[in-house]
This record gives sequence, structure tokens and C-alpha cells, in this order.
Amino acid sequence: MIKKYLPLLFFSILVLTLLNSCRTNTSIDPNQKLLNESASQLSLLMNLTEKEDRIPRTINAEGKMHWTNPKFDWTEGFYPGSCWYMYEYTGDEKWKNAAEKSQNKFIEHKRITSNHDLGFVFNCSYGNGLRLTQSPAFKQVLIDAGNSLITRFDERVGCIQSWNVTSGWQATRGWQYPVIIDNMMNLELLFELTKLTGDSKYKEIAITHANTTLSNHFRSDNSSYHVIDYDSISGEVRNRHTAQGFAHESSWARGQAWGLYGFTVMYRYTKDKKYLDQATRIADYILGNPSLPSDLVPYWDYHAEKIPNEPRDASAAAITASALFELDTYTNGKYLEKAKAIVISLSSSEYRAQIGTNNFFILKHSVGSIPHGNEIDVPLNYADYYYIEALMRQQKLNK
Repeated sequence: MIKKYLPLLFFSILVLTLLNSCRTNTSIDPNQKLLNESASQLSLLMNLTEKEDRIPRTINAEGKMHWTNPKFDWTEGFYPGSCWYMYEYTGDEKWKNAAEKSQNKFIEHKRITSNHDLGFVFNCSYGNGLRLTQSPAFKQVLIDAGNSLITRFDERVGCIQSWNVTSGWQATRGWQYPVIIDNMMNLELLFELTKLTGDSKYKEIAITHANTTLSNHFRSDNSSYHVIDYDSISGEVRNRHTAQGFAHESSWARGQAWGLYGFTVMYRYTKDKKYLDQATRIADYILGNPSLPSDLVPYWDYHAEKIPNEPRDASAAAITASALFELDTYTNGKYLEKAKAIVISLSSSEYRAQIGTNNFFILKHSVGSIPHGNEIDVPLNYADYYYIEALMRQQKLNK
């Protein structure tokens, strides 16, 4: 009788061996391991978010959760965006449900015309959702948000105005028409809207904005000013300033990352070589900067006064890594190793929190705005978003 079942026994052993081999190979894939760990940490944040029915942004000075402002918050799209990436990675419906629930909280912000951050907010959330679900409702939200965004474009200046100057701290600066390098991140939405609607007005505004930024925002060494203030009538440059950097002539780290990412996106949609050239020049400025630490995670400003005793900005590193993975695909492998090296650094215990700690954010040591005394050496939802995006891009390259 034993001999009768020996072939079945041997077959079962073979199947188990092969299954264990597959599990072993999966477990040693470093990028997949990082994505799995990110999903575990983000699951804990999702549970808290569901319980509180709010959107997480960072932590406050007391170490407690700081939620996004329900009236409007430029970071409100990043948490649902991270959930969409996890849905893409895992296929688990819980991530889709969490993303939809969170982004629905700010759906009416698509009508706001007093803020330039609608590209950030809606492309990271509803944009990823549309890409993964093809929902007609999501498409309409994006169109509405884009139509609100382009009301801030002025042909005389050739840019989308960033901040209003009639109230708040911006009113004290003497600006007329401030445009920040961050605004390059809003242009992806406009290109997508031309694809979705067939109306070229969206991409034409994006191209005009990018060309004006290319002409006025960069120094001879290819570093970027944070704020260019234009004359609201003539369109001429009035001032070249900073708001979140160390000084007007310094290089705010996250600003350099925004520029790198933005001009890489411009090349993706237009294939105009001048945008690729600018993206590579910015990348070379960042990677060749003498104040960039060996682990490639920059200080909050490349010219901060007390380097090396200055806070690092993991968010700038995460944005840079994600942009470099895309830029690498246009430059024959020029930036792949650097992008991987940044991810390795961010994934170390120095910057990546242990699961269950850090108020359930993935990365530590980011900086919001030191001149404003806000969000210094804390986790930030956009640092996590671009870190996950970088891992997803690396995963696709690995495949």
C-alpha cells in the first residue's frame, strides 16, 4: 500500500519545493520587500485615517498627528495618491476604497480659483484614480479642477500665478505676481486634460508657463530661484526671491527637486529636447553639488548657513529619486545608479521608520519650511508619496 502512494508523495514534495523556491525568490527582491513594508506601515495609517475620518499630513511639535486643513490644503492629495499606488501594486480593493473615501473629502475644492495647487491636489489623487479605474466621474473632476487652475494664467506674464498677494504673509513681501518653481508640478494635469478632452488650450498654457520659467527661474549654474515676482501689467521680472529657502540667492533643496521633476514631465509630453536638456542640467547640479552628503539626502538648502549641522530633507530626496528614475529612461541609463542609491539611503534605518512607529508615516526627517518655523525634521505625506512612486518606478524598471 505504501508503494502505491509513493508517486503522489514525491509529486507533493516537488510542488512544495517549487513553491518554497518561488517564495524565497520573492522575499529576496529588495524593492518588492520595501513596497511590502510600505504597505504594512501605510495600512496602519489607513486604519487611523478611517477611524478619525481625516487626511494625515504630518506630526505637530508635540508629536501628535497633524491633519490636513479641510478648507484647503496643498498636501491633501498625497495620502489618497499613496493609496492608489498601493492599489496598483497589490490589487487589494481596500486601497481603492481608502483612496476614494479620502479624495472625496476635498472634491469640492476643484472649484477653488484662489490657489495654484490644484494640479498637486487632484492629479496625485483623482489622476492616479482615473489611470487605474477609467472612472468617468474622476475624469470630470480633473477637468473641473483644470478649468479652475487655468483661471490663474495671465498671457501678459506667461505664467500661472502661484500666490495671491492681498492677504497673509505673502502680502508683506511687496510682490505683484509671484510664481514659484513648485508650480512646474501643476503642469502634468494640464497635459493630461488635453489628452482627455482633445482641447489644446491646456497644454498650450503648460508649455507657455514652462518656457517662461525656463527663461527666468534659473541661474547660470542651473540652480533655481524659489520665487520670481513679475510685473502684473508688463510681465517683466521685478524680483528674484525665496520664501522657503535660506536666502534669495541660495538653492532651496525641494525647489531644485520640483524643477527636476517638472522639466522631466515636460519632456515626457512634448519630446522637446530643450526640456530634457534642462532636466539633465538640474540633475547634474543636484548630484554634483559639493554640499550634497554622501548618502545623497540633501540638507534643506544647499547653501544653509550651518552645514553640516542643518536638517536634512528626505522629501527633496524622494522627489529627486522618482524624477531620476524617469529621466534615466530618456538618457540611456545615465541616472539609474544614483536613483537607486537615493532609494537605498531613504530605505535605511536613518530615514525609514520601523513599522508601527513615526505616527505610521514611512519616512522620517523631512522639512516643510524653516523660514516659517513649520514642519522641521518631521514626516510629511508628500515625502511618502514620492518615495512610494520611486519604488513603483524602480519596480517597473526591474520587470
